[in-house]
Amino acid sequence: MKITSVQHIELHGFNNLTKSLSFNMYDICYTKTKEEREAYLDYIDEQYNADRLTKILTHVSDIIGAHVLNVAKQDYVPQGASVTILVSEGPVVEVPDEVYDESPGPLPDNVVLQLDKSHITVHTYPEFHPDEGISTFRADIDVSTCGEISPLKALNYLIHSFETDVMTIDYKVRGFTRDKDGNKLFIDHDISSIQNYIPENVKDQFDMVDINVYQKIFSIQSAS
Repeated sequence: MKITSVQHIELHGFNNLTKSLSFNMYDICYTKTKEEREAYLDYIDEQYNADRLTKILTHVSDIIGAHVLNVAKQDYVPQGASVTILVSEGPVVEVPDEVYDESPGPLPDNVVLQLDKSHITVHTYPEFHPDEGISTFRADIDVSTCGEISPLKALNYLIHSFETDVMTIDYKVRGFTRDKDGNKLFIDHDISSIQNYIPENVKDQFDMVDINVYQKIFSIQSAS
């Protein structure tokens, strides 16, 4: 795996930069008969069931240096699967229950979950046209991290984990942190293109186009 090195910046205080990588892959197959369509869907269910997707996302967590907190997975009928993994940048220290005894609690039918840092999710969408013979498979993967860990490190692995004809990749950075001199930083690494994090031999297999969307500030005022 080729990982492009990034410049290290000495930060001060809490780093609340959120880095989100959205990886969407599409597979398209012409299934002329009902038997071909069923065989394709069976193949997709075998290749991308919840157990295998969990292994892929767990390895993504290892690559980016995150710690798995919790895993939720589900297969669907007739097809499709979802996996959600909660991760943290470092080991989580458990807090004794008695710490919360005197704090206001939730209403009886509410559930409150304490999340540490980040999450990794995948949802799959196998579909077919009943008349035209086109079967498709889409997988939406989101890797969202806070702190210093970067989801870009897992990009090459994700491309190799899914047999894809078409893919779209979005990368967003939100929030801010500060350097040691107190200056605000809205990104803590240099990046001009997601392609910087994809090996040349992989880029040679696809036609790639960059679309950079720059931030704009909008002011919304209520009518008096």
